[in-house]
Order: sequence, then structure tokens, then C-alpha cells
Amino acid sequence: MMRPEKPVGIAGYGVYIPRYRIAAREIARVWNGAGLPVESKSVPGPDEDTVTMAIEAARNALARGGVPAERLSAVWIGSESHPYSVKPSGTLVAEALGATPWVSAADWEFACKAGSEALTAAMGMVGSGMAEYVRAIGA
Repeated sequence: MMRPEKPVGIAGYGVYIPRYRIAAREIARVWNGAGLPVESKSVPGPDEDTVTMAIEAARNALARGGVPAERLSAVWIGSESHPYSVKPSGTLVAEALGATPWVSAADWEFACKAGSEALTAAMGMVGSGMAEYVRAIGA
């Protein structure tokens, strides 16, 4: 079993849920389905994407944890819907948070498991002593 060399924990967590909603009955109508076990689902606004939602969640996490962005050694985003094919979302989020220029920034892809894989790697980086704080984001 993989175990870090030193204790690792979560210093702060954050979430962002888009404020716009679509009724489940509308989704069922479009897909010719019988219905969904929810009343509505959140949907991003026209100016929102994985990056903007990740920035808001990361800002909430930094505020909760009391960790300044400058102390982050890495910003990793796990998602299956990055807005750009060649520019990593992690670099955009790191810049928006003020974590640059000396930060590792990358995108993780592994379908629905991408965020948890980024978290596992973050635990390894902190647990090995290579970093004090790493921001892993699932978006």
C-alpha cells in the first residue's frame, strides 16, 4: 500500500455550483426519457466553463484553509471537459489565483476519476516533502 513519508491532510476545501438551473422534466423531454430522480440540475452560465468554476472553488478553498496562493507548489485540475485542447486549465487557474510564476500546473484526465487522481498525486507530493501545499481540483 502506498503511504506518504509524512502526515498529509486537507487544509481547505471549496465548491462552486452554478446558479442557473434546468428542470429535470426538460431534460427528459429532450432525451425522450421517462424522467430523472431529481427536480433540477445546475448548469453553467454562458460565460462559465471548467476553468471559471475551478477558479471559484479554489478561491473558496484557499479562503477556508487560510493558505495564501503564493504558498501553493502545484495547481492540478482533474476534468473530462477542459475548454482548450492545448492550453492546460491548471495554468489559467494558477494565474487567476496568483500562484504563479513558480508553480507546477497541469491537467489530469481520467473520466470521472480525474479529480481524485489529482488529489492522490497531491498527497504524494506533500507526503514526500516536495511541496507544502498543493491545490487539487475536480471540475
